[in-house]
Amino acid sequence: MPKTLPPPPDRGLFRRWGIAALDLLYPPVCALCEQPLTENRSLCPPCNDSLPRLREPFCSVCGEHFEGRIDGDFHCPNCSNLKFAFDFARPAMLRDERTLQMIHGLKYQRAIHLAHELGRLASESLSDPRFQIALQEKWPLVPVPLHRSRYQWRHFNQAEEIALQLSQLIGLPVLHALKRVRKTATQTRLSRKERLENLSSAFARTRQKFAETRGAILIDDVFTTGSTVDACAKTLRKAGFQNVAVITVMRG
Repeated sequence: MPKTLPPPPDRGLFRRWGIAALDLLYPPVCALCEQPLTENRSLCPPCNDSLPRLREPFCSVCGEHFEGRIDGDFHCPNCSNLKFAFDFARPAMLRDERTLQMIHGLKYQRAIHLAHELGRLASESLSDPRFQIALQEKWPLVPVPLHRSRYQWRHFNQAEEIALQLSQLIGLPVLHALKRVRKTATQTRLSRKERLENLSSAFARTRQKFAETRGAILIDDVFTTGSTVDACAKTLRKAGFQNVAVITVMRG
C-alpha cells in the first residue's frame, strides 16, 4: 500500500510569520514621510490624503487634467488629432513626485510591498461611471507585459503586481493575455513618434484561454503618451476583445 504523503506546508502561514517577525524587528513606516504606521498600509493617512487625485475636468480619452470649468466630455488637443485602439484611459492620480517615488520604489528598488498601495490607489479610477459595465461583466485585468530579459533582471512585472493587488480589492480576474515578443528601448526620453516606432510589433497574444467577455482593462503604472497601451490594445482587439479600457496609477 503506498505511503500517504503529509500535507504540504502552509506557505501562507510561513509568510505571515515572516512578515510579523520583520515588523517586530523593523516596525513599518510610511513610504513617504517615514512616520510609524499603525495600520496594514504603506502610507500614513495624512500622506495618503495629500496625494493629488485626478478630478474633473479631464480629457475623456487620455485623462489629461485641465484647469477651469468645462461642461461635458471633451477631448484634449492631442487626442483630437489621434485615434487610439483603446476606448479611454483613466489614471487615478495626477503627476506628482511622491506618487512617482512609490512607483520608482516598486520598479527600481524592488519594494514589492508598495504594489499593494499602488493597487489601492489605482482602484480609485473605478469610481468613473464608464467602468460600470466592466464591473458588471467582470472584464479581466490585463497587465502590460515586460520582455523576458527585463523580467529576468527585475524578477517581477510592476504592472502585473499592481493588477494582482487590484484584483484582490475589486474581484476582477487577472488575465495574462499579452506577451512582449520584441525587446524595446526604454521609452522615457522618446518622442511620441519614436515611441510608436519603438513599439511596432512588440506585443502578441499568449496562448492563455480567454473568458468570453467583450472587454478587457489594461493595467500599467503610468500613462504618458499612450503609445504602450495603444500597442497593447491593438493586440487585444485582434484577439477578439471589442472594448479595451485602461487604468494606470498616475498620469505622466
